[in-house]
Amino acid sequence: MGEDTNADAPTLPHQHHHRGFLPDHNYVTEADIISTVEFNHTGELLATGDKGGRVVIFQREPEGKTEPFSQGEYNVYSTFQSHEPEFDYLKSLEIEEKINKIRWLPQQNAAHFLLSTNDKTIKLWKVSERDKRPEGYNLKDEEGRIKDISTVTSLQVPVLMPMDLMVEVSPRRVFANAHTYHVNSISVNSDCETYLSADDLRINLWHLGITDRSFNIVDIKPANMEDLTEVITAAEFHPFHCNLFVYSSSKGTLRLCDMREAALCDKHSKLFEEPEDPSARSFFSEIISSVSDVKFSHSGRYLLTRDYLTAKVWDLNMENKPLETYQVHDYLRSKLCSLYENDCIFDKFECAWNGSDSVIMTGAYNNFFRMFDRNTKRDVTLEASRESSKPRAVLKPRRVCAAGSKRRKDDISVDSLDFSKKILHTAWHPAENIIAIAATNNLYIFQDKLNSEMH
Repeated sequence: MGEDTNADAPTLPHQHHHRGFLPDHNYVTEADIISTVEFNHTGELLATGDKGGRVVIFQREPEGKTEPFSQGEYNVYSTFQSHEPEFDYLKSLEIEEKINKIRWLPQQNAAHFLLSTNDKTIKLWKVSERDKRPEGYNLKDEEGRIKDISTVTSLQVPVLMPMDLMVEVSPRRVFANAHTYHVNSISVNSDCETYLSADDLRINLWHLGITDRSFNIVDIKPANMEDLTEVITAAEFHPFHCNLFVYSSSKGTLRLCDMREAALCDKHSKLFEEPEDPSARSFFSEIISSVSDVKFSHSGRYLLTRDYLTAKVWDLNMENKPLETYQVHDYLRSKLCSLYENDCIFDKFECAWNGSDSVIMTGAYNNFFRMFDRNTKRDVTLEASRESSKPRAVLKPRRVCAAGSKRRKDDISVDSLDFSKKILHTAWHPAENIIAIAATNNLYIFQDKLNSEMH
């Protein structure tokens, strides 16, 4: 598949840009770098986590009354400090406050709940609104001070009075001390009662109401650590079969596990693996085949994975090879040596499905992100940048010209790509053509205003 289609071809949901958010300055402090992005189940809320341990929640404004067809914008709803830096005195290790993942729980009442995790500790947060306050207490005055009981001569019924809307965020549970290695994934089960957390060598199953114990459901740690050949890179529950989950490895394999078969799922139900082409083998083969992200499709039928150079779609009923393979930035194949030297080859790119599982999205370098339409086989490269962040600006498809090939007007040479500008974290609204792109310390929200229904 070619790197790009011609400029007038894309039928992909990328026509209009919505808005850019978060710090608007040229220098970047490490703490401001966005490390995770996640829509809730309705798409009304969008949460980001950063390296400074903060969570910012955006809320979609209702559609404007003056413009009935205008989509609501996302504005800051609440900001809170989720994790603080800690120190493990037993191991003499600093534990970063960086938020590795955020996952929303399906909404069951007026409040919203989300899980956030750093390398070691997972926290459950409650996000609720308050727009009334009680007044007219019998034993307290207006300032909240306790009255002298002897002065209370009559009793009154306290009343709820309107007040300015307050968004309250409170920690409800802290799930700690269960991971020896760094947590890379959390996933809420469809039973809405349990969730999993995965680190490099183990996956644990938790009950949302119980913090002092978890069940170890996968353990790939060898008896002798010198025999270690692979690590777990990501894990996720099936969207509606609560007994199934998948995890990916640094060897490029996917394992589907069924918790009905055994309490410890070390023996997988299915192993998805593509045989390696011996002629294409190189020093970098193992590194670039490591799976950095895995996502079930909304239908539950497919798996989307991302490795360094490609995105792949797997059918749960076909284990021996992927159903589809998409080249994200094949022009980097000749640059692997320098990407290894500057450590970029170890970057972990995420991937996302659109609401109807017909388009997939993943990030690249130079603030580029890629979209692939599974039906038309068209693909497009788009850029999240200041230039495209004016409201209602149309995003222009970009093309990268591989080394040694003929350049066309507006092509970007592979040698001029900025590898410090990388889009690792992306999210797609569950039902509409709205995407959130984290570009270093900026959050961009794009939406297709011309064609809001799914393709």
